[in-house]
Amino acid sequence: MTEDLLSFKDMCSRFDVTPRTLRYYEYIELLAPIKEGRSRFYGPRERARMTLILRGRRFGFSLEEIRQWLLIYNKEGTEAQNARLLQLADKQLVELHKQRKQLDETIAELQDLRDQTATS
Repeated sequence: MTEDLLSFKDMCSRFDVTPRTLRYYEYIELLAPIKEGRSRFYGPRERARMTLILRGRRFGFSLEEIRQWLLIYNKEGTEAQNARLLQLADKQLVELHKQRKQLDETIAELQDLRDQTATS
């Protein structure tokens, strides 16, 4: 194997994911490692995809949304993929702003309760 390939264990370590997570991403076809017998190796393409997967998860996208978005690149190219990303991002930004508003309200309510309790 060349040095630009990572083993299964190294891939888990580099991206701080469990073996179960990595196997699941393969199962749902987000990743397609090179297989040699029972060993799996991950090249630059799979590492780039893993970076995108984890970034998408951090932003709150579902695995299915990420999978569909990654498939667009292979079928329709970068322009279509970017257009879909804009749609996903706009939708998720609305949701995140809504969640932040709810969280701010909850924090304020808890702070008020805490302050009232402290002064009683």
